[in-house]
Amino acid sequence: MTRKRLGFFTRLLDNAAPKERYRLATEQIRHAERHGFDTAWIAQHHFHEHEGGLPSPLVFLAHVAAHTERIRLGTAIITLPLENPLRVAEDAAVLDLLSDGRLEVGFGSGGTPTSFLPFGLTINERATAFADGLHLIQSAWRGDSLTHPDNHLYPPAPQLAERVWIATFSVEGAIRAAQGGHGLMLSRTQPRPADEPFLPLDAIQNPMIDAYLAALPSGVTPRILASRTAFVADSVDYALHVAAPGLTKQAQQHRAAGYRVNGDNVTDYIQQFDAHIGDAKTVLDSLSKDSVLARATDISFQVHSVEPSHQDTLRSIELIAGRIAPQIL
Repeated sequence: MTRKRLGFFTRLLDNAAPKERYRLATEQIRHAERHGFDTAWIAQHHFHEHEGGLPSPLVFLAHVAAHTERIRLGTAIITLPLENPLRVAEDAAVLDLLSDGRLEVGFGSGGTPTSFLPFGLTINERATAFADGLHLIQSAWRGDSLTHPDNHLYPPAPQLAERVWIATFSVEGAIRAAQGGHGLMLSRTQPRPADEPFLPLDAIQNPMIDAYLAALPSGVTPRILASRTAFVADSVDYALHVAAPGLTKQAQQHRAAGYRVNGDNVTDYIQQFDAHIGDAKTVLDSLSKDSVLARATDISFQVHSVEPSHQDTLRSIELIAGRIAPQIL
């Protein structure tokens, strides 16, 4: 069986000013590369600095590419309805050349509803805008003429059409990703059905994988990325101490949004938020219950919604590489 790829994921949420956030995230990705991680993934967020710290993922990845040598660099995700798709196609083509072919391109349609308004859209228009944008990007990368017979993407980038990933929360989205021959991106957590609030995450995502594999065209190699929250420390007590503020804040936000959250301490929240927190043994035992991981081709770990210091994030990267990855890849 082919070895899974190990990924580090960040939303650039370190408690610092923007420039310092970008410096710290760059150092975390370099640290992951030094410890053998295969991929680094970054998220795009507009306007809301407490949800994510980066509106310009391809610009940031160009900076990271100049400070790394081997690790593959991916977007997870670009919110495609809020972008000019042709400019995304061009910027990605340039970045892939500058990074020596290390770019992976993840797209999604969702985001904070109010973020759509300054871009002249409502969130209800996202599906159509996403489909139109993805169609244009693929056409440009294929080398099709663009509106006029003289117009073709420069630099050409046909290779990127085979490195598209689609993020989705649904079986229908997984089928669309498969039909396009794209990779499937599975979230670290996702909403539960109203009548099954404690349904395990893998019980929701395994049907998505089933549908993806069934719809994948013959001859196309499956690509399934499972993102997971994991924060690993040298002791369980310290990991829980670090995790408590972030998970408590997440519980407060969920309750304010009308969702049910049971309990009032960090151990109550861990399972409900699909987090894997503790020392290496504890996290490994927790991950072993997640049946999606055995089916994934790629696994990426992020610390969010834990809010560790930069040093604690670096230590978690080391423990994942040395103690977790050898058991699950």
